[in-house]
Amino acid sequence: MTLEELRKKALYQNSIEIWIGISEEKKLDWVNTDNYQKFIAFLLKNELNMKQMTICFDESDNASYGGHSKKVFANNLAAINDVNSHCYSIKLKDSAIELIRKFEL
Repeated sequence: MTLEELRKKALYQNSIEIWIGISEEKKLDWVNTDNYQKFIAFLLKNELNMKQMTICFDESDNASYGGHSKKVFANNLAAINDVNSHCYSIKLKDSAIELIRKFEL
């Protein structure tokens, strides 16, 4: 789902959904936790206004994208327990989308 499609669903999105969206746009492997951490580090370095949040998937949640489980990905990030592995709430305003699209590996 593109960043514009995410914004149409809700102006505030969690960083995992945004990561999946930008990964799709840039043809990146979204399940790579190292790349997610680099993405979050980039956003923090560029002082994007983000609020740390808890994301919870219950046992019945089958949320997946591209054949991979969002729950497993979130649990893998939680096990790392680093500022760059947290989930954040991000307001998808134009300036935020512009910055997000500047991310490169």
